Amino acid sequence: MDIISRKRPKPSPHEALVEVDYAGLCGSDAGIYEFESAFERMNLPTVIGHEYSGHIVETGDAVTKFDVGDRVVERPIRGCGDCYQCEIGESNVCQNSVITGVDHDGAYEPFIAVPEKALHQVPDGVEQQHAAMVEPTSIGARAVIQNSRVSAGDRILIEGPGPIGLLTAQIARAQGGDVVVSGVGQDADYRLPLAEELGFETINIATDDLNLCREEFTDNIGYDVVFDTTGHPSGLSSAVEEVRKGGQIVLIGQTGETTMEYSPLVRAEIDLQCSYASMYGDFENALRLIDSGDVDAETFIDDRFSLLNADEAFESFVGGQTCKPVFDVSELRS
Repeated sequence: MDIISRKRPKPSPHEALVEVDYAGLCGSDAGIYEFESAFERMNLPTVIGHEYSGHIVETGDAVTKFDVGDRVVERPIRGCGDCYQCEIGESNVCQNSVITGVDHDGAYEPFIAVPEKALHQVPDGVEQQHAAMVEPTSIGARAVIQNSRVSAGDRILIEGPGPIGLLTAQIARAQGGDVVVSGVGQDADYRLPLAEELGFETINIATDDLNLCREEFTDNIGYDVVFDTTGHPSGLSSAVEEVRKGGQIVLIGQTGETTMEYSPLVRAEIDLQCSYASMYGDFENALRLIDSGDVDAETFIDDRFSLLNADEAFESFVGGQTCKPVFDVSELRS
C-alpha cells in the first residue's frame, strides 16, 4: 500500500467523472491487502476500493441520465451485457464481468471515471457518508430478500459478525426474523459488542456452549435459516449443525476449499443456497433500508481511520478490531 500522484481521469463520452467523498473498506480489499490467490489476476499497481459515494463533476457528451452535482454510488461488478447470464438478467454472475478496484482502478483516489450505466443515484434522505455502505448493504439485501426464505417469526443465525454478517443480520430482522449473531474469539473485542449495540443476541463459539445456545434460542429445534458470512472453511459444516431439518443455509462468504459429509444435508432435506454480489434492484433496496433506518449506518460506520495511514485500518480490520471503516477521501485532495 502506497500513496502516489496520478493525473485526474478524463471521462469518455459514456462516462461521468465522480469526485469521491467517502470510501469503505471491504473484506475483499483486505484480501487484496494480504494478496490472497484470488487476486493474482490484478495488473499491479492498481487503485483499490469499490464501496464509495461521490458526486458528479463532469459528464461525457453521451451521458443523458446524470448531471453535474448528482450524488451517486457505483454498482462495481460490470457485466458484459452480451453473455447468456447478462441476457437473462443475471449480470451479477456474468461470464466476463470486471470489478472496480480489482480489474481496473477503484475509489481510493480523489476522482474516478465511471460508465453511466454503472452509476446509481443517491436519494436526498441518505447522508453521503452513509451512502458509502450502500454496496455492501446491497449484498446483504440480495442474500435475504432475493435468495433466502426468511419470514416473520423465523429464527435466524448469522455466522460471522463482519461487515456483511451484521448488515445481513439487520436486513433479516427487518424482514421479521428473530436474529442471533455468532463469532469467534477475535470478534469478542469489537465485532460482537457492535452486534450487541445494534440490538442482537450474540454467541462466542470460543467460549459459549453451542448446544445450550441452540436449546435457548430455538427450543433445540435448530435455526430456520443460517447465513454463513464467515468466509472460513468451518462455516458450512457449522451451519449444518445449527440449521433445523428442512431449513435453509445461505452461503455468502467465500470459503475456498472445505471438506465435510453431505449426506446429513440430504437426509434432513436442507436447502443450500448461494448468494453472490448484487444488481440494480438490490441497490434500490439497500438505499431504502438505510433511508428508513432499518440498517443503522450511523452505529455501523467506523470513521476513525485515514487513507493517509491506510495500513492502520487494514491491520485493524484483519485483526477484527473494526468492522466497517469508512474513509474521508477528501483528505487526498488537501
